[in-house]
Amino acid sequence: MNKITSYIKDSYREMVEKVTWPTWPQLQQSTMIVLVATLVITGVVWVMDLASNSVLKFVYSLFK
Repeated sequence: MNKITSYIKDSYREMVEKVTWPTWPQLQQSTMIVLVATLVITGVVWVMDLASNSVLKFVYSLFK
């Protein structure tokens, strides 16, 4: 039980004293970067899905 208590105390001390937390503007900028990257990746996956769907429809139409 002492090991668990020590672990929790050490973890708390590290979070309070050693971790550098971002400022509010840094956090907003990082959030916007993640949002834009997510939208771009979603768009790329959507285009790839449309392209593969079209190719598969064409290939299936050859065997009808």
